[in-house]
Amino acid sequence: MSSHEGIHFVEMREEEFVNECVDLVSKAQEKGIILRILGAMAVYLHTKDNPRMREIHKVRFGAEGAPMFTDLDLMAYSKQSKQVKKFFEEMRFLPDKMINALFSNKRLIYYHPEGKYHIDVFFDRLEFSHDIPFGKKPGEGRLELSFPAISPTDVVLEKLQIHDINRKDLVDLVVLFLSHEFLDKEGKGLINVKYIAKLLADDWGFWYDAKNNLEKVKATADILKEEGVLNEEEVALTRRKVDELLKALDEEPKTKKWQKRAKKGTKSKWYREVEEVVR
Repeated sequence: MSSHEGIHFVEMREEEFVNECVDLVSKAQEKGIILRILGAMAVYLHTKDNPRMREIHKVRFGAEGAPMFTDLDLMAYSKQSKQVKKFFEEMRFLPDKMINALFSNKRLIYYHPEGKYHIDVFFDRLEFSHDIPFGKKPGEGRLELSFPAISPTDVVLEKLQIHDINRKDLVDLVVLFLSHEFLDKEGKGLINVKYIAKLLADDWGFWYDAKNNLEKVKATADILKEEGVLNEEEVALTRRKVDELLKALDEEPKTKKWQKRAKKGTKSKWYREVEEVVR
């Protein structure tokens, strides 16, 4: 794997890598195994028909010549973990034996047979700074809402849960907000604001970090305008979308659990430290 300033990258052209990943998810689907793409590639796939968004998305790295993707992150259901393992073995991917033995019910890691990239498979929920649930089995979870990536709504949550959010993730959010409609339902080109507000109304820590991150999205839009990446209309639209989501987060009735945790505020830690698994 190539690296750029200590980060590992995929040894393939962007388009080629994306096509290979979509092909992998499609082959799993043919066998009845549900895998969905997470992260930056999900943003890429949700905006693939929009050349302007692709143009903006390219600046997420900042570093000239750095590839866009570092690996492939997938979400699956734990009820299908045996089928997932069998599938990657059949596709000749090499398991990370230690990680897969230690965390098999939550996470699996596989390496491309020629070492071109690695794959992280997560089960049922993302557990980083905050939790994002996807459900435990086919037909009862959120993974079927979208193909080949998780839904735009879940990508927004994936980005908003990051306690130490960086430029790349903020650019991802700008791109998603500019290219998707805010409605209280799921669908192609839609972000379900009601679902986001409801989930966060039960988790004060996530709600608090999400609100801070949304303010940072506005600041990022301003920076991107200074850099000549966004025009005035795009900045105004980003700000309007952020304000709409902030309003929804404020207005959603909070649960007793949220209210109880809100009393402690930031006096006690409200997020989980995320340590990258050593590979």
